[in-house]
Amino acid sequence: MTGIVERAGAPRIAVGGFMHETNTFAPTKAGLDAFEHGGGWPAMVEGPAVFEGLRDVNMGLCGFIEEAGRQGWALQPTLWCAASPSAHVTEDAFETISARILDGIKAALPLDGVYLDLHGAMVTDHCDDGEGELLARVRSLIGPDVPLVASLDLHGNVTARMVEAADALIAYRTYPHVDMAETGRRTAVHLARLLGGERHAKAFRQIDFLIPIAWQSTVMEPNAGIYGALPEIETGPVASVSFLCGFPAADIADCGPSVLAYGETQVVADTAADDIARRIEAARPAFAGKSYAPLDAVREAMRIAGIAEKPVVIADTQDNPGAGGDSDTTGMLRALVEAGATRAAIGVIVDPAAARAAHEAGVGARLRLALGGGSQIPGDAPFEAEFEVAALSDGAFVAPGAFYGGARMRLGLSACLTIGGVSVVVGSQKAQMADREMFRFVDIEPEAQAILVVKSSVHFRADFAPIAETILVATAPGPMPLSPASLDFTKLRPGVDLSPEGPVVASAD
Repeated sequence: MTGIVERAGAPRIAVGGFMHETNTFAPTKAGLDAFEHGGGWPAMVEGPAVFEGLRDVNMGLCGFIEEAGRQGWALQPTLWCAASPSAHVTEDAFETISARILDGIKAALPLDGVYLDLHGAMVTDHCDDGEGELLARVRSLIGPDVPLVASLDLHGNVTARMVEAADALIAYRTYPHVDMAETGRRTAVHLARLLGGERHAKAFRQIDFLIPIAWQSTVMEPNAGIYGALPEIETGPVASVSFLCGFPAADIADCGPSVLAYGETQVVADTAADDIARRIEAARPAFAGKSYAPLDAVREAMRIAGIAEKPVVIADTQDNPGAGGDSDTTGMLRALVEAGATRAAIGVIVDPAAARAAHEAGVGARLRLALGGGSQIPGDAPFEAEFEVAALSDGAFVAPGAFYGGARMRLGLSACLTIGGVSVVVGSQKAQMADREMFRFVDIEPEAQAILVVKSSVHFRADFAPIAETILVATAPGPMPLSPASLDFTKLRPGVDLSPEGPVVASAD
């Protein structure tokens, strides 16, 4: 990982990042402290500390910095931060972080380019288009001629304002997101073309149906085929193409999938964008899958586990902290216990009080707890039972799997609590269960289990699919419904179907 390169004549590029995926239906907002801590992401870093903080992790800025080193650019770091998905970013957090990024850019002027590591689905208390607002402010500061590029999450809800402000927006092509750093590298390569004098026409298409998160995976059809075709389209006069599935739990006008294309001419860009849009529309009926009620999922998993040599993995998709859940619902735990499951593990259930009580009691102690259920989700409640403390941890460990890519996790006081044949990972800070080390850090060996329940929708597949006999999707009560059609939208633009099968949002009067 390179640092600031101060070499005579080297292009001066300001870099920074501000990442948040906003579930406007979620129970908890993201204040400044959420970004300072980072949750499952690296903690907030500023100035030269950006280089160390983003070293050897799977994040867009990491890949950008590495490519910038090969290009010989003089990087000017501002601020990078991320917070676990949640409800709206508070106005104070947005304004404080944006101001510090803008101050860093202003102090680095004159510049030859700016790169931002963004998500694309940020909604704040005072602005439905967080990234559009930030990009517009950066554009106003640097002027119309300095290239401004950004990498985006595959789940970005792209707006016309974002497209207008940036010279290029380039999105991940994998879900699970194993190519975040690679996308940063591709964005740097694109910036190099702009620094070389190229200018590209833009094409932007919004797709008129929402895609459930659980069926957006690029390792399954139809997305495997659609994303697999993008490199073939991105050749010759087509400088860049992106398909963003969108984040469907955002009550904003621009929620939903979109396509971006950049080309030598407007005709080239439009043709590429229309090609991808047609492929998406043709695949529309395939954006669906099978899900199970909690007890049905556990019973099916037990049936399969009876003849399997590898664990059956169940995705507790509706309490996915990677989509705004607080990772504290108990529906799947309740189902495991009710069904009498053995050699079963579930995680992470976030309950700081329970974790603290376990540490005070010590390994081997038995204690009665009302575990989880703090988000007051309809249909959910704390799970009251007697548990045994099987293991304790300070919650600090490295997650080496393909998704987190070596991220340094900080889950706070944590424990393994057992009840019958079920082991429960309890933590104090939320992070999506997308790495096997998130079981191992409290002495649960995932490969030795018959059933693994993970609070995740898709990202877990990167590290768990290789050890899974099969994967089931369960719909225990949670703040991220599998079907967007069950969400109460009030701002979504008219004519957008709430699922691949409908219904259609009523047109405005």
